[in-house]
Amino acid sequence: MTANRESLFSLFKLAMRIRLVEEQIAAEYPKGEMRCPVHLSIGQEIVSAAVGLNQLSTDTAVSSHRAHAHYLAKGGDLYRMIAEILGKVTGCCKGRGGSMHLIDLQCGFLGSSAIVGNSIPVGVGSAFSHKLNQTDDLSFVFFGDGATEEGSFYESVNFAAVNKLPVVFVCENNLYSVYTDLAARQPEHRPIFEMVKAMGVNSLHIDSFDPINCFEVITRAISDARSSRTPLFLEIPTYRWLEHCGPFDDDALNYRPAGELATFKAQDPVAKLQSKLMDTFGVSQVEIDTALARIKEEIIGAFAAAKNDPFPTLDESMADTYA
Repeated sequence: MTANRESLFSLFKLAMRIRLVEEQIAAEYPKGEMRCPVHLSIGQEIVSAAVGLNQLSTDTAVSSHRAHAHYLAKGGDLYRMIAEILGKVTGCCKGRGGSMHLIDLQCGFLGSSAIVGNSIPVGVGSAFSHKLNQTDDLSFVFFGDGATEEGSFYESVNFAAVNKLPVVFVCENNLYSVYTDLAARQPEHRPIFEMVKAMGVNSLHIDSFDPINCFEVITRAISDARSSRTPLFLEIPTYRWLEHCGPFDDDALNYRPAGELATFKAQDPVAKLQSKLMDTFGVSQVEIDTALARIKEEIIGAFAAAKNDPFPTLDESMADTYA
């Protein structure tokens, strides 16, 4: 598949929508109205956008604590997500889940979890249901490199391989598990995707810092997985710009090597994609500005509406809960 002007502009707009939403969350968070932790993926948007443009509405998806991008890329409702983060009854979980526990069955988003690796078996179970129901749907499972160190990951990959399940594992390798880099956690010269390939799953390593190639390879791989009805593993190196949990820059903590953050920011895939759109595909600055203005207007409207919504009552908070 060769990307064209239309598909790449769609990729850019979706990636920028995710970024601008999370930048607004970061700007609003210090006001104290979001009474839950937030884990932002600013810098990593190309991965979610590229996968999202290859998802069907009937596909399912699960995520971990850094879930905003995956939810929005799956077709989740921005207003309902913001309302959820603000704890309002109009949120996708009626204000009971917050940022780390987004669930929205209307768009096939089966949930995110704050427990590392916890949602991976859920996504595999969803893939099993797609196979049993003989549909053409895929289950998408998003997680970070840290989740590949959990037992549930290996059990899930093995189960998917043995049963030939239609699942796409998307590992966003941003090099860090909280403050600990990959080299301190995993053996040298053992790439994650090679390890998974040895477990019997078709596995690819895709460079997100080349956004057009990233989109083309992801599109081709997901199309093949949909046709073959067999599991696919994508390891996609990326990089988060902000702190592990929260809206701020944490470079002063010195757990990243000096200059590393600046180096990755200079390789921003979204900025590269915008330049390519304008230089090679004839997208004008006016088209870019118009698209971004519409996104910003949508975001402002979503926040304004959600802030005016009520909080759930005690009875509403307890509805559909079990103990």
